[in-house]
Amino acid sequence: MGYFLLSRLLSAAVVVLGVACLVFLLIHFIPGDPVEVILGEGARPADREALRQALGLDRPLLVQLSQFLQGLAQLDLGTSLYSQRPVMELLAERLPATVELALAALLVAILIAFPLGVLAAVRRGTIWDRAASAFALLGVSVPNFWLGPMLILIFSIGLGWFPVSGRAGLSSLVLPALTLGSALAAILSRMVRAALLEVLGEDYIRTAKAKGLSARRVIWWHGLRNALLPLITVLGLQLGALLGGAVITEVVFSWPGIGQLTIESIQRRDYPVVQGCVLLISLTYVAVNTLTDLIYGWADPRVRLGIGE
Repeated sequence: MGYFLLSRLLSAAVVVLGVACLVFLLIHFIPGDPVEVILGEGARPADREALRQALGLDRPLLVQLSQFLQGLAQLDLGTSLYSQRPVMELLAERLPATVELALAALLVAILIAFPLGVLAAVRRGTIWDRAASAFALLGVSVPNFWLGPMLILIFSIGLGWFPVSGRAGLSSLVLPALTLGSALAAILSRMVRAALLEVLGEDYIRTAKAKGLSARRVIWWHGLRNALLPLITVLGLQLGALLGGAVITEVVFSWPGIGQLTIESIQRRDYPVVQGCVLLISLTYVAVNTLTDLIYGWADPRVRLGIGE
């Protein structure tokens, strides 16, 4: 188990280093000058050059990359070019909103997917199974940037049940969570169906039925419990994807999270903040995937022993 843990942590460290370098280089290759955004197009060349030197943008790119990595090693992401506030402080302000939205979306997905997947598996080949398949296809096909405005038009503007945008209580969380969680619910419901169908054919399920256990207990306690292993992987992978997908949803609903901060910083050419936002999303994705690997290895000894690889 120690070797398995060390190998996963080293792999995660290499990925983090690669992501940090890639994010830095891509941000600096984006067209646009942050000095021009800050000072405006009518600024004098001398003022532009003075600000560029003050911000350190006149230094060679490799020097800036070296300074960025040194700061990253000390958990220092630099200072915003626009607000002159520490990037870590800006991220700390916006992170709770994004985590709240991601967890709410994950809860919505679980509440929809598990009953739907179980129903599709138990009623295999019936209209319930076909309806679940149609829902899964629809959920995967509809993009967030279309579903979000449609929910706003129907439930906010049309019916007046929920706020149009912003983060002002539990009611403002409902529509963003539905928008973000619908695609995950579609994927997860099909995974629940497939995993449960595979488990229901096992000998211990037939033994449980022969003992006279109720169908509900057999399915939910013996069947679904043993089908959770592949679902752990899907949930781990999709939780990281939720943070990336939250960018579009946060912009649509004006949700004050990391996603909206990323878009605002891109528009201002605020390099340090953009780097911090993208790096935080990437690190979260890597951390969740690594944790999923560790949980999977703990749950299944064949994974950590490398059997079948």
